Amino acid sequence: MEQPTPPQRALARGVTPPRRIELGDLLLRRWESTDFEAQFEALTASFDQLHAWMPWMAQAPSRDRQREFLAKATAGWPDPTGECAYGIFDSEGGLLGAIGLGDHLGPKALEIGYWCHSAHTGRGLITRSAAALTDIALALPDIGHVEIHCDAANTRSAAVPRRLGYRLDRVAPRERLAPADSGNGMVWVRDTPLNGV
Repeated sequence: MEQPTPPQRALARGVTPPRRIELGDLLLRRWESTDFEAQFEALTASFDQLHAWMPWMAQAPSRDRQREFLAKATAGWPDPTGECAYGIFDSEGGLLGAIGLGDHLGPKALEIGYWCHSAHTGRGLITRSAAALTDIALALPDIGHVEIHCDAANTRSAAVPRRLGYRLDRVAPRERLAPADSGNGMVWVRDTPLNGV
């Protein structure tokens, strides 16, 4: 019996984004096991907002699920599922949200996903973080483009790629997996500049 071909990955072994990205008063860094309490508290405080749009937040946060997530996120870079997941922290170490690069779209593409602590929305934190991660991702060898996916009704999430010059590649029907989902997903794309322009 023929074995299935494993999915092609964009992040070759050793060719990955940095584990720390300093943005003045913001720090994006790889999750650490010591982030457990801050992460659990941020997700608990933001549950209503995240539950509306995020399929992975179908239920209130549990300590067991957060331990599983952190174990996976700290198991490798990228983690075993192809994710490079960062916490977004302020200059005093407070957790403001999360952002990451997903390596599941094929050999030349990466996806950015994000969420913001509900106490810190409307301050441009996700836009700044996504801008930095977009530039880093597009500078990696052999990456042709970066995508951001969101529900068509999620105007706050869609505002991020719009502000960053992503183009709306398509709006297509998709399964409704979260309470506020419209059943239509947006795919926003930023391509690698040609000839460094």
